[in-house]
Amino acid sequence: MLTNPRLVLAMTLGALINGGTLAAFTFFAPVVTETAGLAEGWVSVALVMFGIGSFLGVTIAGRLSDRRPGLVLAVAGPLLLTGWIALASVASHPVMLFVLLLVQGLLSFGVGSTVITGVLYAASGAPTLGGSYATAALNAGAAAGPVLGALGLATGLGPSAPIWIAAALTAGALVIMCLTRRVFMKPMAEAMG
Repeated sequence: MLTNPRLVLAMTLGALINGGTLAAFTFFAPVVTETAGLAEGWVSVALVMFGIGSFLGVTIAGRLSDRRPGLVLAVAGPLLLTGWIALASVASHPVMLFVLLLVQGLLSFGVGSTVITGVLYAASGAPTLGGSYATAALNAGAAAGPVLGALGLATGLGPSAPIWIAAALTAGALVIMCLTRRVFMKPMAEAMG
């Protein structure tokens, strides 16, 4: 099954999107306290805002991913990248920070869950393993993202460095999606008939 290029591609995209999400998410605290200059109590508010957005993203993408995955990725993918860049750029403004955390939660989990749906469709020949492959992709991103975010912080580029890492990982995923759109989207389209 892991010799299936569509599956490997979908897993790679899932790992990149999740890696970007967790690179940023893991280090929201220094962004809130250092960049925005807020008290530590505001970190919880930031996490709640991102969590609400995440819930909305999974809920909305869950309704759209099976019917229109290409549309979800074509619209939300570039918006996710733009949002990371905007967040890194305006994080010193608390109101914008919290609004963008909500939006980025929505977009991260909307795009991420749609890509993971692609893993499940690509593994349709082994449905009992599909969930394992999806989990493996998510876990690879969950492990690599925070490490890359920490490396960004270690470079001395400031508390927003992990958000720039998230933008870079998302950009990489979008480039791969654009270059392999037909290969990635084909299993979903075939499954939907």
